[in-house]
Amino acid sequence: MDAEGPQALSDLCLAQVCCSLDALCSRRADGSMCLSRAPLFPQEMVDQLLCNMATKGILNDTTIGIFRNCKELRLRRASITCCPVSAEAFLLALCPHRLQELDASWVSGGLTVANIVSGLASNPECRSSLQRLSLSGLRLGWESLEEDGGTRVGFSSLQGLRILNLANTDLTDAVLEDVCSLPQLETLDISCSAVSELTALLDCRNTLRSLIAHRLQQLDMSPARLLFVLSQLHALRHLDFSDDHITVEDSDERDGDETVRQLLEGSPQVLPSLVSLDISGRKRITETGVRAFVEARSGLVFLGLLATSASSCDFLSSQKNLKVTGETNENQVCEALRRYRDRECFILEALAHLYNLIADTDKARPDILKLVLRGMQSHPTSLHIHLVATTCVLSLTSRDVVEAMPVSLLSSTVTQLLYTMKTFPSHQQVQRNCLLALCSDYILQDVPFDKYLAATLVINCLSSHEDPTLQRMAVAVISILVAKLSTKETALLSKDLFIMKQLLAIVQQKAMVGVVDATLKFALSALWNLTDEMPTAARNFIECQGLELYEEVLENNIAEVEELQADLQEEDLLEHILSLLQDSEMEVGVRYFAGGILAQLASRPEAWTLGDELHSTILKQLHASIMTWTPLEREMVSYRSFHPFCRLLQACQPTGVQLWAVWAIHLVCSQNTSHYSSMLEEEGVTELLKALVAHPDTHSDIKGLSDSILRMVEQQQSH
Repeated sequence: MDAEGPQALSDLCLAQVCCSLDALCSRRADGSMCLSRAPLFPQEMVDQLLCNMATKGILNDTTIGIFRNCKELRLRRASITCCPVSAEAFLLALCPHRLQELDASWVSGGLTVANIVSGLASNPECRSSLQRLSLSGLRLGWESLEEDGGTRVGFSSLQGLRILNLANTDLTDAVLEDVCSLPQLETLDISCSAVSELTALLDCRNTLRSLIAHRLQQLDMSPARLLFVLSQLHALRHLDFSDDHITVEDSDERDGDETVRQLLEGSPQVLPSLVSLDISGRKRITETGVRAFVEARSGLVFLGLLATSASSCDFLSSQKNLKVTGETNENQVCEALRRYRDRECFILEALAHLYNLIADTDKARPDILKLVLRGMQSHPTSLHIHLVATTCVLSLTSRDVVEAMPVSLLSSTVTQLLYTMKTFPSHQQVQRNCLLALCSDYILQDVPFDKYLAATLVINCLSSHEDPTLQRMAVAVISILVAKLSTKETALLSKDLFIMKQLLAIVQQKAMVGVVDATLKFALSALWNLTDEMPTAARNFIECQGLELYEEVLENNIAEVEELQADLQEEDLLEHILSLLQDSEMEVGVRYFAGGILAQLASRPEAWTLGDELHSTILKQLHASIMTWTPLEREMVSYRSFHPFCRLLQACQPTGVQLWAVWAIHLVCSQNTSHYSSMLEEEGVTELLKALVAHPDTHSDIKGLSDSILRMVEQQQSH
């Protein structure tokens, strides 16, 4: 059982509802959805359903229609973050509910702050019930608001608001004045907005407990005036006045930095009750100032010092109850990753320092891996973050620690890596990092993820980059992935002539220079699995001049496709394959595949068109060569079915043919008994093996291997 345990039943049920909406819903005249039979949902479950739909990317003007039913589906905490929802759909579906919380951050579809505020204010219940509102990333659109009964509709109409997020908006000084008139306002986020004056904050000096004012680039206040305003916020406990240290010029935030310096080094009577101060990214901060500020405020529990060069202050390590973001140690960096999830500049800074701290880690750290993944998910289009994050993932999933990680976490990790590969296809280092992480036998064999998607992405990577190291990794991953695909997926992949050409191009490249290396072997293995019982793929292989290439390096099972066997009846080709079989210096894997082709062709004397002497030599050499092979520890090949072996196991077949078949079955069964034992039973292979053992003319070598296979099957069944 995974360390994190199974999914909650409620989550599984909601996921099923999400993927079955079309079947569960009818359509209104305007095209919006309506549940055909809507039971009275538990209220919390309705909030979760909306959130799940948003998270899965299926919430839009059509699907949000199911929430127009306020009687059975009662929303209280609504989240439509990043969803394409129009003003009309929002008004019809969400505004009639007695909402307590709404997160409409970064909503697309033309929805503005003005639409949301006026829509919510149109519901008398929402005017008093709504306590938390997040509108980050939206345009105000205030000019579109109309007078409502002679009174302009603004934030002040939502009298119950306690928490308001207007970060990354075009918030103006005038609108800020309206916001600060709210009688119960406790938390306000105006980060990255266009405000130039904070004097309006004095209107909520007795209620405001938390002010987040990160990166106010247009702020135009003298340090003295700004410090005065802050000092009057008597209820303030949390202050974030951090800045983006990457994009800001030295002169841009000089006043802000000076304000911070004066706050740290000034009178302890200014904001004496602060428990949290974030000044990450600010310049001109001294260790002396930090120490003086902390010593004067015994209740301080958090201090943000990332990218300030002040987090290395020895004094901080003695403050056991104080959490710090910085770059000095693992605790500080991880705290930064936790707190700055939505801030690209700080996540990038923290990841860069994290890589240096974990480069030589020798123990599993799932807690840190989760933080890295969260940073990648929060900034899906940031090349810089994904470049640094994938190097961190590499260190955190190295061969020494990967098996100690929860499987579900590794599955999420691979899914994220695949997203990264898809998002940045042309960036060679990002592709290399992702492939390095995927080049793990444990991940490829034991971790569940979309292997078809992975195969297509890796093949695209192979075609886009000529770097030898990257190509070697890509082919290695492909060779394993194609063996893990379902028959339907393999058929789909095998029809793509481009894929066949890519793999054969690698074979040709290696053959031209006479190099037999890992890249070549993996390419050949991938071709084997792509053509396994796939006539279309095998035909593509021949049309792409695959046979000519395989006269130099051959390791393919197109011989199993009977209608193509005539194409292989060329004396020079078969003599070359025979030489591979007989070469004791050649790896067992190559000799194995060569033997498979010869066994398939020699098993059909009625289709044999070459001389009897060559046929006899092949059968003799098959037996002699196979008896010298040593078992392979690494899984070299996988079979979706043993049907091609059934004809080879008939009592009438020559000894060499039978021996190759039982050796092949014994190989895969010994490597993965649980997977193949049931297949042997279902496809009647165990009966054929028993018949061989009982037949008086069966060679003792074949009887021995057959007995061994049957014992493995019996032991597996007894378990």
